[in-house]
Amino acid sequence: SSSSPRRPAMAAAAKVQSACAKVFRGTVVHSLSVSQLQLLEDAVLGVSSAGRVLFLEKASELPRLCTEHAIAPDSIKVLPPSHMLMPGFVDTHIHAPQYVFTGTGYDLQLMEWLKRYTFPAESKFASIAHAREVYPKVVDRLIRNGTTTACYFATIHAESTLALADIVAARGQRALVGKVCMDQESPDFYCETTAQSLADADLVVQKIRDMKNPLVQPVLTPRFVPTCSKDLLGGLGKIAAEKDVHVQSHLSENRSEIDFVRFLFPDLTYTGVYDKYGLLTNKTVMAHCVHLSDDEVALIRKNGAGISHCANSNFSIMSGVAPIRKYLDEKLKIGLGTDVAGGYSSSILDAMRMAILASKTHSLNSSDNKPLKPEEAFFLATLGGSQVLAMDGEIGNFETGKAFDALVVNLSAQGSPVDIFDSDSLEDKFSKFLFLGDDRNVESVYVNGRLVHGQQEEYV
Repeated sequence: SSSSPRRPAMAAAAKVQSACAKVFRGTVVHSLSVSQLQLLEDAVLGVSSAGRVLFLEKASELPRLCTEHAIAPDSIKVLPPSHMLMPGFVDTHIHAPQYVFTGTGYDLQLMEWLKRYTFPAESKFASIAHAREVYPKVVDRLIRNGTTTACYFATIHAESTLALADIVAARGQRALVGKVCMDQESPDFYCETTAQSLADADLVVQKIRDMKNPLVQPVLTPRFVPTCSKDLLGGLGKIAAEKDVHVQSHLSENRSEIDFVRFLFPDLTYTGVYDKYGLLTNKTVMAHCVHLSDDEVALIRKNGAGISHCANSNFSIMSGVAPIRKYLDEKLKIGLGTDVAGGYSSSILDAMRMAILASKTHSLNSSDNKPLKPEEAFFLATLGGSQVLAMDGEIGNFETGKAFDALVVNLSAQGSPVDIFDSDSLEDKFSKFLFLGDDRNVESVYVNGRLVHGQQEEYV
């Protein structure tokens, strides 16, 4: 047939793509679903030269794999028993400019907190020099904490937003980067005209796509309903549809904010406003969702939008406790967000702990609510987050063909906050890392197969 001569070339191309570049042997942990955690004690994971997961098998398969993939046995990185390999963390909601005042200002609730601390801090990013000073610190901190993918809010300034995209790209992180849009109910020193907001939003989408970096994507970012006119919401919805862009915003975070939205849109639910303007899609990330009605839950599920659960922030600025067990039972897409600076920690380990505590807090007041288990929180931090960002075909676990976004965790690292004992099972070690570990235990960070933090391991 006419197609037969092309076959060898295609096979050769596939072979080049799948040449094995790295092999890890040791403990591997990842989620297959919210209820299925795989803890593999002696596994081998192969990474292709294109940075993809080639295989994940029991170590007993090594002789066959070495032959199949032409692997030299001495090139295999053997992880000591104190180490484990796991997928990188996904932060589905973080305000990069607010990193400057993280750890301060927890005396106010949302609407007052925005006026007193947030808007003044964000307005300073009109200065590109300020952006270039702050943003590398944010991105470096997240990578050190094990966050391989982040969904960033920037500010209303197009140039500073593009600087953030450049810094993310230079550091090798995977990210969605959004220019904030707000044209009303904002201070004079930090507000846009509708036309400018839409033009800049469109420009930022185009410029980020022009970078041609598969790791960095744009996300349309209406701050939230109170600060966006109907024309702005509608215009952003149009860009989202025409250009197939992700959307991120805030939803149903705080009671006074919800009352304000009801005043602005008496005939719609808060979720219904986003839906009306084409901003509630299967590529939408909605932060918080603390106080949703059953109708709103149904609408989010119908549209396939995702929820970023930011438990630290919800406690810190006293917004409430989101019923995450209910949302999981309703089959919504859920991930975790640090919500820096509403949340005081930039670590997804903290987001997992806070999600578990929030769930326990909720169950104290509700007879039918089972608190989140550690393995469920880990799912939210990895595969759940990838689902929220509509990236689960690409990242989230070690399924064959996915990008190798991964952490090498060392529980015996110098200065480690974790002590391990001979009696500790694999499950114990995993749980200890989740509850006690920090950036000192994150020995190496890989994104798309490339080392972005730490040393190339030299294990014997």
